Amino acid sequence: MMQEKNKARASNLCVDGQALWTDLMDTASFGKTPKGGIRRLTLTQEDKQVRDWFMQTCESLGCTVSYDSMGNLFARRPGQDNTLPPITMGSHLDTQPTGGKFDGILGVLGGLSVLRALHKSGYVTRHPIELINWTNEEGSRFSPPMMCSGVFAGVFTEEDVLEKRDRAGIRFGDELDTIGYRGAEPCGQHPLTAYFELHIEQGPILEAEDKTIGIVTGIQGARWYEVTVRGKDAHAGSTPMPLRHDALLASAKMIEAVSLVAKEHSPSAVGTVGLLENRPNSSNVVPGEVFFTIDIRDPDDAVVLKMEQDLMQRLQQIAQNGGVTIEVVQIWDAPAVHFDQQCVNIVEEAAAEGNYPARRIVSGPGHDAGYVARVAPTAMIFVPCKDGLSHNEEESITTAHAEAGANVLLEAVLKADQFFNLSE
Repeated sequence: MMQEKNKARASNLCVDGQALWTDLMDTASFGKTPKGGIRRLTLTQEDKQVRDWFMQTCESLGCTVSYDSMGNLFARRPGQDNTLPPITMGSHLDTQPTGGKFDGILGVLGGLSVLRALHKSGYVTRHPIELINWTNEEGSRFSPPMMCSGVFAGVFTEEDVLEKRDRAGIRFGDELDTIGYRGAEPCGQHPLTAYFELHIEQGPILEAEDKTIGIVTGIQGARWYEVTVRGKDAHAGSTPMPLRHDALLASAKMIEAVSLVAKEHSPSAVGTVGLLENRPNSSNVVPGEVFFTIDIRDPDDAVVLKMEQDLMQRLQQIAQNGGVTIEVVQIWDAPAVHFDQQCVNIVEEAAAEGNYPARRIVSGPGHDAGYVARVAPTAMIFVPCKDGLSHNEEESITTAHAEAGANVLLEAVLKADQFFNLSE
């Protein structure tokens, strides 16, 4: 009787798009910036505020909420057989320093809209359903990114992550304790049946092709580096040009080299320097030390390796020519990810059943799903964002696209619940 009742309800299930949009706008108040974006760095008071809101809202829908030793949050809706590992959804609620309202947040709140639809209908899945908020996806305060889904997947150790410090020297573990979200469950000891992540594309392809849904087949490979260039502080008025050891001038040429190497490995390769610190940073002192970061990516790991080799050779030559020294430390290596074929097919079927224009796509940015894919069958759903703009306060999507993505997520979860029933 329960199965027949569920089947009838499943055919009519859909998310409440207006409630989802209200959640997106309401949570944007936690860390709101004057320009309408969000500054909600991980483990800050703003992060605590949105976590508290998340817990209270999920509990109001009949879920139990727990968090592990890395602060990853799990909102659990019971199923018919609670001995089964859950079908899961998720993303992140932390943002860039000048972030938008949708990057990561759509995936969490879209998952919340799925829980709300199930709760309102009374539909009971066989598996428990869980919504996850991963800690420190962005990596903008504590590097590298996807840090705590990385611990979950065994890529990083809990001990190393707890000792990470931000640029102000503040320890990750101390901040996790300060906001009160260090749980007893060891990170990674939380079995999953499957995982689906809804996200904005953060690129221009879906919008350009007038597609509503991106069926994400994988994530391109990426490597991050921290670079320190050391020259010699000197007086700007009395030091002849030929005798200078200008760390900033050499760094400028190195930054240009990052762009040139990426262009030479086109069309898919990208290279970025997004953080730079100049010392002593005085108008009449030749800079003696510069710190900057490098981010290189391509869907082909072999291309990423070739870019690294080309770039390191050029950086060393620039340093030698400029009379400076260079230290390069690789802080993140994320090989290309290929998502589970059955989960990708499930997303594709869900999009087709909703009559949404869709296409298969590879993700340029990294996501928590990339690490979760190491421990559970995983796939992602993309929706367009205006002009492909992300990591920006002007990041924008439409209400209709948010609702469409959440409906595909809902249908994917229901399909996975049935598929993995048959395959267990």
